[in-house]
Formats: sequence, C-alpha cells, structure tokens
Amino acid sequence: MSREEHHPLVNLARQTIETYVREGRQISPPIDLPPEARRRAGAFVSLHARGELRGCIGTIEPTQPNVALEVIHNAIMAATQDPRFPPVRPAELADLEISVDVLSPPEPVNSPDRLDPKKYGVIVQSGYRRGLLLPDLEGIDTVDCQIDIARRKAGIGPNEPIRLYRFTVERYH
Repeated sequence: MSREEHHPLVNLARQTIETYVREGRQISPPIDLPPEARRRAGAFVSLHARGELRGCIGTIEPTQPNVALEVIHNAIMAATQDPRFPPVRPAELADLEISVDVLSPPEPVNSPDRLDPKKYGVIVQSGYRRGLLLPDLEGIDTVDCQIDIARRKAGIGPNEPIRLYRFTVERYH
C-alpha cells in the first residue's frame, strides 16, 4: 500500500516519527486537518516491523488540544520511549507499519459479560493502577484473556478486585 492510500492520521504519525528519528525535532500539525483530527480524544500509535510489535504508546483520555497533537506526541513516544523496545533507528523507518487508534471515552461496565474483545478495548483498574488493552488484537479472542493481559500490564494480581471500563476505537492504517 502506498503512503497516499493511508489515512491522514497515519501519514501524520509516519512523518512525525521519520522527522524525529532523523532530525530530532517535533513537527507541527498540518493546517488542513481532517475533522477527526480536530476533536479531542485519547489515541494510541502502534508500530509493527516485519509483523512484530515494535512500539505502542497512547493516552486513554486526551492530554493535548486535539487528536493531531495527541498523535504527534504518542508517535514520538511509541518510536522512542516504549520501555519494551530500543528507540527506532533510521534504518528501520522503511519497515515500519503504523496504525492509529482514536478512543471513545471509557465507560464503566459492571460485568465482563458486557465486554467483547473484538469490539471493545478494556481498561482494568485497581486503586491507582490501570491497564489497557486495545480491541481486535490478533490472538486475543476471549474476554478472560483480554482482562488477564490488561491486569498483568497494570501489575494487578489475579485475585485483586478490579473495576472494568470499555471503549471503542476508530482504527486507521
């Protein structure tokens, strides 16, 4: 797929990462933002290289004035600050596959029966610890699996009480 076929938010994430990795500077958002980039929402930027996760950082709720700035910030973080991976090097840029998830506001759910790992992302919370898992991820086919991974990401034990939240995403490739 050529870059021209990618969504503007994905192109923005790619331009952000390439500029930051090569030049060490943050870009400004373009003037002609699509409507979905002008609103406020949490957003995740996910990087894959040769089919493997290479970085994923995001915000559950908005921290920036609009989605475009949220994507710019999180693209830099995904490429350089994901603690699971070393920073992206210039030689890796051509291999990166980038997706952007724009999140709906999280809503509390009173039962795992109200979750669906294909449709909803999940947030598990115990005290100040929160773990999030995006929806429709390869290999995550059950609610129990989704909750278990989110618990582990937050350092929440299997027997600790949790509050559950769900959200939807608009996923752009």
